[in-house]
Amino acid sequence: MLPRHIAVPLMVLFAFAGIGGVLFAQLETGERGIPPLDSSNTLEIGGIHVDVGGADAQSARYAGWRVAQRQGFKLLWAKMHNAPIGQAPTLPDGTLDQIVSSINVEREEIGPTRYIADLGVLFDRVRAAPFLGVEGGQVERSVPMLLIPVMVSGGTATTVEQRNAWQRAWAQFRTSQSPIDYVRVSGMGADPLLINAAQTARPGRGWWRSLLEMYGAADVLVAEVQLQRLYPGGPARGRFIARHGPDNEIIGGFTLSAPNGDAIPAMLAQGAQRIDQLYAQALAAGRLSRDPSLNLPPPPVLPELPVETRPAANALTAVQVQVTGNNVTVYNFAMAHLRTLPGIASATPQQINPGGTSYILVQYKGDISQLAAALSSRGWVVDFAGTVVRMHSNSEKPPALPPPPVQPPPAQPPAQNAQPTTNQATPRP
Repeated sequence: MLPRHIAVPLMVLFAFAGIGGVLFAQLETGERGIPPLDSSNTLEIGGIHVDVGGADAQSARYAGWRVAQRQGFKLLWAKMHNAPIGQAPTLPDGTLDQIVSSINVEREEIGPTRYIADLGVLFDRVRAAPFLGVEGGQVERSVPMLLIPVMVSGGTATTVEQRNAWQRAWAQFRTSQSPIDYVRVSGMGADPLLINAAQTARPGRGWWRSLLEMYGAADVLVAEVQLQRLYPGGPARGRFIARHGPDNEIIGGFTLSAPNGDAIPAMLAQGAQRIDQLYAQALAAGRLSRDPSLNLPPPPVLPELPVETRPAANALTAVQVQVTGNNVTVYNFAMAHLRTLPGIASATPQQINPGGTSYILVQYKGDISQLAAALSSRGWVVDFAGTVVRMHSNSEKPPALPPPPVQPPPAQPPAQNAQPTTNQATPRP
């Protein structure tokens, strides 16, 4: 046993080492999800149940796949044309072999002479288009929608902060036939920091605009599931809620159940399909309109002056200055430059977004070209159009402020007891 004066410092050292290990594990980069499945070149029909027999197991399985191809094409044709399945044409097996790209086995039971399975059939989009009667097999799509899958389990809400079955269900969901153009996250890189559960509750529009621009989306969808387990590995129930927009407008919801823990992934996959149907119905009803608050504020509208009319020398010009930077230091220096620039009457922030583009309303004594030239002379990269001036730094650091002008020293007054001097010579005695 170590003496107390040695044991206590060692315990403190091990405690700090443990804390350091935990912090490193939390900050360590890793894959917290799976990449979304690319289904842009295929058309899929799933959930086809077959129950056929054959001379042996292999023959029964081959016959089951043949039946799945025939049923799958008719279901796909009826879905694409929104018509009864009885109106779908019947194609020969040779043609179906040419347009089917693969068979997805969802569940199967193989016996000596019998085959029971739930299958999915993937059709090649280009090859199947002439037989489906649609040009290129394309469907009308919405604007790009950033999808944030939120899973609430055990009272904790997560998206891609850690691996979860809800993100996997959406990553494996084939979106080629959906009218919604989903932008799905993979959980890699900066996704856990940017697209997390807390982001869905933030009301600020500036950060939402930055996220949508970063991921190339125009709007946001939040697919939420509240998972409740009776006991670990036992029956589970999921409450699914489809939300839209930065204010979490509820589109619809439903409840599904799983008999045990092994059936939860299948329940979540079914939940993703049904939420997609809710979004498709909302799109058709015109309910997925972009929130106007996500749009950038328009620049100030100035009355047009006649060509003959020239503004007075001391007239103020209203200009919107857009400052782009990656941190708050760039914004602070930009405000300091604007407020110290000669001719600036006022600089009022309209919207502050330190990690993106901030908007400032400036009253300037002069025209916009003079303001742009003055900012450019101080080291900013400037361009302007209309009543908008855009400025940013050509490096990670903003340009420094110019030194204050040197004031001349004040004139010293003459001493009161000083005797006046003359150029006259002093006479000798």
